Amino acid sequence: MATALLNGRVLVDQGFRDDVAVLLEGARIGAVAAPDDPRLRNADRVDLGGATLLPGFVDLQVNGGGGVLFNNLPTVEGVRAIARAHRRFGTTALLPTLISDTPQTMRTAIAAVREAIAQGVPGVLGIHLEGPYLAPARKGTHDAAMFHVPGPAEIALAGSLDNGPTLLTLAPERVPAATIRALAESGVVVFAGHTDGSYDELRAGLAAGVRGFTHLFNAMTPLQGREPGAVGAALEDRDSWCGVIVDGVHAHPASLRVALAAKPRGKLFLVTDAMPPVGADDPAYTLYGETITAVDGICRNAAGALAGSALDMATAVRNCVRLLGLPLEEAARMASAYPAECLGLGDRYGRIAPGYRADLVLLDADLRVRRTWIGGEPE
Repeated sequence: MATALLNGRVLVDQGFRDDVAVLLEGARIGAVAAPDDPRLRNADRVDLGGATLLPGFVDLQVNGGGGVLFNNLPTVEGVRAIARAHRRFGTTALLPTLISDTPQTMRTAIAAVREAIAQGVPGVLGIHLEGPYLAPARKGTHDAAMFHVPGPAEIALAGSLDNGPTLLTLAPERVPAATIRALAESGVVVFAGHTDGSYDELRAGLAAGVRGFTHLFNAMTPLQGREPGAVGAALEDRDSWCGVIVDGVHAHPASLRVALAAKPRGKLFLVTDAMPPVGADDPAYTLYGETITAVDGICRNAAGALAGSALDMATAVRNCVRLLGLPLEEAARMASAYPAECLGLGDRYGRIAPGYRADLVLLDADLRVRRTWIGGEPE
């Protein structure tokens, strides 16, 4: 039975419309049409009560949620728990993210994601490998003992997920250009992050196949007058993508507004960099044997360094509106269409349009999640 979603404020390509219905046919959107369209006649009708219907959020950096850290539980069950926790906050597609770890753990995590996708675990797109090819000087809470240069076996491993996309964060100055090219040619989406590289080294990385920057401004060389650094390379480059953590802590709102002004529209997208406290009652978790605690929504280790975030995507969207002054439709696209396009999935995910995945999120007047659909299935 098809489902018709009626009486909503619907975000389509032209902006918000309150005079259309969305027809769900299985896992796809069958039509966006007038409420009296004949195609809706035999559909199960759902009244949205005037609430706001957006494309489901797409999060490319999710370390954990629901009390689970992917590194600590790299299994189908772990992936399922993380995806379930984030669905409550409107995320209908995500990349479980493995922080720098051993090659064996990387292999186990990739296998878990492959099996989760094969089983149809709702919301699982692919995997993000954040490291371990990073710079010790910009390690954040990563374990620098894990850092090294990948050889042929690990290049093959990084590109081995065969049923979903892989995003890999590395420090370009630590990885030979030929290796970056090999990763990109294998289909891996290569991002620069946790990098101590100079502007010139980042430009060389972009030329070799780096397509974007992981959590812009964080764990990378800053923009300065005589040394533009990684941030300068990111803001100057017209083609690269940048993930941003909009929690008011990882980056100052003014810095984010500068980035929005510098980059072409659509090249900045939201990530949460979320840790286990999202969707969990316990604010603490263990990373590399160290206890991290979220206080006032901010995750820090004992030394005071930021250790991911307790941010969810619905809050990130609200922050874009309230802290950055963005229209809701642009904030929503930063959480849906733009990350989907970054992964090369913009023809299937991130829009409310015929033929697209029926991944949707319904928000109330306070921009809080009331309901989600993944592949047409409501929760």
